[in-house]
Amino acid sequence: MPGDKSNDGKVFDANVLIGGNFANGKGNATAYFGYKKEYELLQSERDFSACTIAAGNGVWTCGGSGTNATGRFSGFGKGVFTTDASGTPRTFSNALDQYNFGPVNHFQRPSERYNANATANYDFLPDVKIYSEFGFTDYHTIAQIAPGGAFGTVATIGFDNPLLTPAWKTTLGLTQAGDTTDVVIQRRNVEGGGRQSDFRNTSFRTVVGVKGDIGNWSYDAFMQTAKVIYSQKTLNYFVNDRIARSLDVVSVNGVPTCRSVVDGSDPACVPYNVWKTGGVTPASLAYLQAPGIYTGSTEQMVQGGSISSDLGTYGLRMPTSKNGIAVALGVERRTEKLNLDTDALVQSNGLSGAGGATPPLNGKFTVKDIYGEVRVPLVEGAPMADLLSANASYRHSDYDTGVKTNTYGVGIEWSPVKQVRFRGSYQKAVRAANLIELFTAQGNNLFDMNEDPCAGATPTATLAQCQRTGVTAAQYGNVQDSPAGQYNFLQGGNARLQPEKSDSNTLGLVFTPMSNMSATVDYFDIKVKETIGILNPVTTLNQCIATGAAQYCSLITRDRLGTLWLLDEGRIVGTNVNIGGSRASGLDLGFNYTHKLPAYGSLNLNVLSTYLLKAETEEIKGEGIYDCVGLFGFRCGTPNPEWRSKARATWSTPWNWDLALTWRFFGAVDLDATSSNPLLADSSNPLGRTLSARNYFDIAGSWALTKQITLRAGINNLFDKDPPITDQTGPSNFGNGNTFPQVYDALGRRVFFNLNAKF
Repeated sequence: MPGDKSNDGKVFDANVLIGGNFANGKGNATAYFGYKKEYELLQSERDFSACTIAAGNGVWTCGGSGTNATGRFSGFGKGVFTTDASGTPRTFSNALDQYNFGPVNHFQRPSERYNANATANYDFLPDVKIYSEFGFTDYHTIAQIAPGGAFGTVATIGFDNPLLTPAWKTTLGLTQAGDTTDVVIQRRNVEGGGRQSDFRNTSFRTVVGVKGDIGNWSYDAFMQTAKVIYSQKTLNYFVNDRIARSLDVVSVNGVPTCRSVVDGSDPACVPYNVWKTGGVTPASLAYLQAPGIYTGSTEQMVQGGSISSDLGTYGLRMPTSKNGIAVALGVERRTEKLNLDTDALVQSNGLSGAGGATPPLNGKFTVKDIYGEVRVPLVEGAPMADLLSANASYRHSDYDTGVKTNTYGVGIEWSPVKQVRFRGSYQKAVRAANLIELFTAQGNNLFDMNEDPCAGATPTATLAQCQRTGVTAAQYGNVQDSPAGQYNFLQGGNARLQPEKSDSNTLGLVFTPMSNMSATVDYFDIKVKETIGILNPVTTLNQCIATGAAQYCSLITRDRLGTLWLLDEGRIVGTNVNIGGSRASGLDLGFNYTHKLPAYGSLNLNVLSTYLLKAETEEIKGEGIYDCVGLFGFRCGTPNPEWRSKARATWSTPWNWDLALTWRFFGAVDLDATSSNPLLADSSNPLGRTLSARNYFDIAGSWALTKQITLRAGINNLFDKDPPITDQTGPSNFGNGNTFPQVYDALGRRVFFNLNAKF
């Protein structure tokens, strides 16, 4: 475990902004340049993440993956074994032999970013302004996860393999020439290092437009183009076909040689000696490893125009109102393109531990929009109606994919007196599928599940239930479960996706009893129907087991060994569909108060809080709803605390410096499997069921040394509070390092300094 750290996880950020006027003040131009460098921080550098945790005897222990550094050998009917430096097999022990994959994973990836932006405006005529903008960003980062290797390679091992010691031959049941057996081999490529993805994104954006006034109308017409060029190279991954060939070894004049070299099918093959530790050679790694290459781009082209006016200038106003009716109208045309090219290895799922095949992807759509907005002051300056106004908006979108959508909204504001304002709105919105959701080619990916209910010596599901999922009577009780808790699902786009539809209602109150005090209360209720997503593979499997319905069981295919993870054909279909829906409702609370301190400046208090009432999901229409308020897990995802808030107190002094203290609060959450809702309820270990509440305190200050130079500094997470930890994290719910870094402070105390200089 790491000890105390002096400093790590450094970030350096520098920016320059310059600008000025030209052409006797008719024009203005600015240019911005930025550079940011983030340094690598591994999970090995934090005590709560240096070990992949597991529950054992009521305490956290180091766990990990069965695909380990010394090898895990199974499937030949005599148990599960590993090996040592002398090539002597022994029974595999979860406590001793699992691989701790956490330390080499990133909490902060090393990255470097250059960006620039330039704008220019010119008053061509008194009422005509030409404007332009250009942006550029180049971003490079390297992501790293645990080493790859052989993740369940099913290899046929023969008696004539010279790498086998006599002890291994006995264990495998190979007693004479000609004997063979199938062995499931799981072994980490610890000699080759972590799996890396080298990403580079280069983006360009340009905007040109003209805006101005014609009479009482304002107009704005523009054209925007943007492109992101993408490249990725994966490193230290094994090639699946080469693993199998490198394990099929015979003796040629006493020299271990791949059978594929002997028969000429692969003269480059080098034996991969997994039968004893220390047996892997640099030559075998050079043969087994190969990079995967991804290249592509996204493009967006937008043309649009809008006009707006206060119709009060034409006398269009309510008799009870001082201000006129304001309107805005516009049109827009947007084209989006996406292309992704991958090499043969990536296309064919040729890389072990890469999650699945990534076929090439190409897609394009164009959408034409018309929209309008109107604001109508109804009453102003009347008793019990200091202000009463209404607004409405509408947008029609026509996609060349055949989809047409309409969105609209209405809102109202009422101030019976100046100190009190009520506000409410209703919004009907839609979201059409994006290019990835529409056009992603089908291929395997991974999902998390605590266990396969039809795997192991004593499955939790009955034989009849497991037969519904494809397990045979002979396989029942002999199906290997995934030691990593990861299984295959078939992902892919769907060109027939319908848009998501949502209904949003808000109702709020703004109370301003004094000029230096205000409070807000806003209720929100957002319902989404026909959600674009995938039917959770865990739901598919559970529904098949429970009901035997063909609509679920037909989506499940087990491989010839009965598993959902060992071979590519073992998987659950999870392509994009329109599933049920979701609902989120709650209260947003705000408070702001400023108090003058005679001779000492002023003190400001600002508080923002959210109370979550509902976070409901109906995964399958008509099949039940579950609520994730106060929960997290493989079904509910990242933590959804009932309460979260942020309070900031700022002392603005008369001595050119300010000091601020911030309190961030996240309420406690429970594991979704502990819910009484049958759609969520599942077995779980007692540890990690609750992520306790977290309170973080930050301090910051600024000092204006001169009118041109300001120094800012601060400390986030002042008391270095560790995040809550659990073993219920993984790709499915976006956890990392035994916690959820996107919610909690995983890096610890962060110190920052900033110098701002104007010239």
